[in-house]
This record gives sequence, structure tokens and C-alpha cells, in this order.
Amino acid sequence: MSDESLLLEIVHALEEQGLARDEYQLQRVIDVEALEQLVDSTSPHTELEVWFSVGEFRMVVTPSDVAAVKTS
Repeated sequence: MSDESLLLEIVHALEEQGLARDEYQLQRVIDVEALEQLVDSTSPHTELEVWFSVGEFRMVVTPSDVAAVKTS
């Protein structure tokens, strides 16, 4: 994970897809602090992927990346 907090990485990924911050309440979807602890506890060789939905987007979080994919 980068030096940026996981929360900011998730927000930036959603903004890159055109979703404004006032269009969702992330705290109702996922516990970002718990997710960050999980991701930070993995070794570099772990193939961890956590998927969750935010509105019309599927988020995928790995130890090295955060991505937002629009669902149809």
C-alpha cells in the first residue's frame, strides 16, 4: 500500500470514476480501519483481494492497489 491512507485511496478511486463524495457514505459500506489493518497485516507475497460495493461500483483492495470498477 502507498503512504496515502487506505481511506484516501478508496475515495480517490471513486472520484476517478466520477462519483462525488456526497453520493455515498463509505462508513455504512465498510469498516476502513479494519480493512487497513487486514491489508497491513499481510506479507508481500499474500494474494489478498477484498471486494465490496459502493453504489454502482465494485471496489477491489489488494496489498498494493485500490481500484473501482463500474458495474453494469
